[in-house]
Amino acid sequence: MSGLKLDEVTADALCEFGNIGAGHAATALSVLLQGRITMSVTAAQVCPFADIVDVVGGPEAIVAAVFIRIDGQISGNMFVLFTLDTADRLLNQLLPVQAPREDYSDLDLSAIAEVGNILTGAYVTAISDLCNIQLNQSVPSVAIDMAAAVLDVGLMLTGYEDNEAILISSTLAQGQSAIHGHFFLLPDAEGMQTLLRVLRRAALHE
Repeated sequence: MSGLKLDEVTADALCEFGNIGAGHAATALSVLLQGRITMSVTAAQVCPFADIVDVVGGPEAIVAAVFIRIDGQISGNMFVLFTLDTADRLLNQLLPVQAPREDYSDLDLSAIAEVGNILTGAYVTAISDLCNIQLNQSVPSVAIDMAAAVLDVGLMLTGYEDNEAILISSTLAQGQSAIHGHFFLLPDAEGMQTLLRVLRRAALHE
């Protein structure tokens, strides 16, 4: 998986963005899951949008996906992707029924959407804090589908294929239980350069 070549300052700023977002998310999820959550970033990079399917097992892998739109000084689309195994383990912590799921109820989907909303909100806050800009986010939408289908929606929403995305992979831990999630931000046209520029500027002024 390859992407934009970032200078050291910008790469460090991207990692800082990921870590700050993870910190916000861990705090919020600790309240939701009623227990101490730690969250570590395992990857923070810019990569071709079309390559993200590889992270979750390929284009035909079935995933739980949460979508949120952001608008403001930077606009774009945010996704959180969980494998079904990860989604089930997460639901078993949130809901009282702990059993394998053959289908997902409205309550299950609502719980997944809430976790995705918390994760994306954490990164929206991180961007706002680091770059001193105002951003707004939409109500979350959730889908259970093949990874390729989910990403096709992202391409349709942006309107062009040759795009780069910020990908942040993280691990959430509660006791001995670990949950892996993948967050990515697909800025609108020319938005990636704007975002990286403001992150770099913020890092230089720390």
